[in-house]
Amino acid sequence: MDIDTIGDWLRTNDCGSLRKDDIGRLVVLMGWVHRRRDLGRLIFIDLRDRYGLTQIVFDEDYDAASKVKAAVLRSEWVIAVKGEVAPRLAGQENPELPTGDIEVKVKELKILNEAEIPPFQVDGKIDASENLRLRYRYLELRRPALLNNLVMRHRIALTIRNFFNGQGFLEVETPVLTKSTPEGARDYLVPSRVSKGSFYALPQSPQLFKQLLMMAGFNRYFQIVKCFRDEDLRADRQPEFTQVDVEMSFADEQKVMDIVEAMMVDLFKTVLGIEIPRPFPVLEYTEAMGSYGSDKPDIRFAMELVDCSDLFASSAYKAFSSAIEQGGLVKAIRVEGGATFSRKELDSLDSIVADFGAQGLVWAKVRSDGWQSTLAKHLSPDTRAGLEKRLGAGEGDLVIFVADKAQQAHEALGSLRIEMGKRLGLLDNSTYSFVWVVRFPLLEYSHEEGRFMAVHHPFTAPLEEDVALLEERPEAVRARSYDLVLNGAEIGGGSVRIHTLELQNRIFRALGLDEQEVQEKFGFFLEALSYGTPPHAGIALGFDRLVAIMVGTESIRDVIAFPKTQRATCAVTDAPSKVGIDQLAELGLTLIKP
Repeated sequence: MDIDTIGDWLRTNDCGSLRKDDIGRLVVLMGWVHRRRDLGRLIFIDLRDRYGLTQIVFDEDYDAASKVKAAVLRSEWVIAVKGEVAPRLAGQENPELPTGDIEVKVKELKILNEAEIPPFQVDGKIDASENLRLRYRYLELRRPALLNNLVMRHRIALTIRNFFNGQGFLEVETPVLTKSTPEGARDYLVPSRVSKGSFYALPQSPQLFKQLLMMAGFNRYFQIVKCFRDEDLRADRQPEFTQVDVEMSFADEQKVMDIVEAMMVDLFKTVLGIEIPRPFPVLEYTEAMGSYGSDKPDIRFAMELVDCSDLFASSAYKAFSSAIEQGGLVKAIRVEGGATFSRKELDSLDSIVADFGAQGLVWAKVRSDGWQSTLAKHLSPDTRAGLEKRLGAGEGDLVIFVADKAQQAHEALGSLRIEMGKRLGLLDNSTYSFVWVVRFPLLEYSHEEGRFMAVHHPFTAPLEEDVALLEERPEAVRARSYDLVLNGAEIGGGSVRIHTLELQNRIFRALGLDEQEVQEKFGFFLEALSYGTPPHAGIALGFDRLVAIMVGTESIRDVIAFPKTQRATCAVTDAPSKVGIDQLAELGLTLIKP
C-alpha cells in the first residue's frame, strides 16, 4: 500500500494486512468506524478501509484525551489510531476475517472527521430500497460486496488490456463528440455553440472510426470505451455503457473468434482461476432458434426443442393440426422428472407463452398408465409412442408442446425452457458455457419504418454466396456475423466488414437509403473506402455484462460505480437537469413546452 500521512501521523498499515507475525508492533491505522461495541470498560471498534477490517480495542491503557474522544465515536466517523498489535483472547478469534487472529490495542486516537447518521446501515445489517441506495451511492460503495465488484472490474479490465497488448493490438481513443448516423437506437445529441443549429452525437459505438483505423493501416486495434444509447432500460441496459472494442485487418470470422476465445480463456484463468475449454461450440442462427428457441442460447443444460409437426399433421387434435395447416409447427421440450409439478405450477406457464403471442400451449405428464393431459384422448397409442420415442420421454417426465408460427413457437418454447431450467435448478452460476451464434439474417423488414433494416449494422458483410440475393430476396441474405453468448446472455457481437465501395452502396440501397441521405450520413466513410481498404473484421464485447456474470450478479448496475436508474437519471447528481435560458440562448436553442 502507499504510505499516507496526516500531519505528523504516518499510516503504517491498511486495515486488511495485519497478521499474527505483526504481534508486538506499534502501528498506525486510518479508516472508517464500521461497527462499535461497548463492554463496560472496553470499547471494541471494527475499523474499515478498502482493504478490510481490523478490530481495535480501547482499554485502560491509553491517554485521557483519547478516552474522551473514544466515548463519542459513531459509525462512519473517520479516525486514525496508534496502537500495539496484540493476539485476540483464546476463543475470540474470527476465522472469517484475514485479520481475525489479532487486534490493535489503542494508545492514541485522532478524529479526522465526524459523520452524519447515514440514511441506511453501511454495514448492511438492514438493507434499504434501491432508489435510496442509488441516491447515496457513495455510501453504498463503502459496502464490501459492491467495493469488491469494482475491484473485480478493475482486474478484468487490466487483464484484457494486458492480453491485447501482448497480441500486438494498439489501444486508440476514438472521438466522443461525433456525427449522428441513426441506424438503430436513438442517439444522444449535443448542441454545438460554435455552429448553432448543428449537433454532435455521443457514439453508440466507435464502429466507423475503428474501420477508419483499419483503412489507416493500424492492423490491430482495441479500446475499452464508453458508448451511449438513448433507449429503454432493463436490468442489463444502461444509457451509457462500456464495451471492449476490437478490430483486425486481413482477418475473417475465424481469426476474430480465435483471438476472442484466447482472451476469454486467459481472463477466466487469471481472474477466477477457472479453465475454460476451447474451442467454443458454434451454432448457426437457424440452429440456435430451432434447438433452443433463442439467438442467445443457454447451453448449460440440454432440454432442446424437438419438432413434432409430422406426428400431429393428421391428428384429431385440431388446435395442433390447424396450426400446421396454416404454415406453423408443433414443437416440444421434455422436462426430465417434471411430472412432479403441480397443476397450479403448470397453469402459470400460460402467462409466459402469452408474452410472445403464441397459441396452443399443452402439457402432458408421462405415466405408466398413459398420459395425464388434455391431449391424451386425441392421440392414438402409436402416435403417443412415437412422441415418447422422439422426445426420449419416460415415466415421470413432463412434455410441453407449443403450436404456432415458427418464430412465436420458438421464442415461447425457448422462454419456457429457461423457466423450467430455473425451477429445476439447472442454471448453475458456477459454470460458464460459451457458444458462438453465427450467420444471422443480414436484414429484417421493419413495418414501422416501411423498409429493411440492418440486423446488426449496415457495415456487416453478407455471405459471398448470398450477395446475388440482395436485390431480389434481401430477407434471405445471411450475414458474416457472429455473436458470443455466455450462460444465455449475449456478451459480444461482431462481423466481417464490407471493404469495397460497390458492395457498401448496394447495402445502402437495400436499406432504402437514397443517395443524398447516404452522402449526408456516410459520405466521409464512403470516400475513405475508395482509398484502398483492407479486408477487416471485428467485435464489440459488452464489458459491463461480462463483469456482472463473472461476479455473479443479475444487474449490471451492481458493477458500475455510479449507474443510471430505470428512468435513465443519475440519482446522486439529479441529472439530467434543467439549464438556464442564457445557456440555451448561447446554443441557439429554445424549448417547446410539452
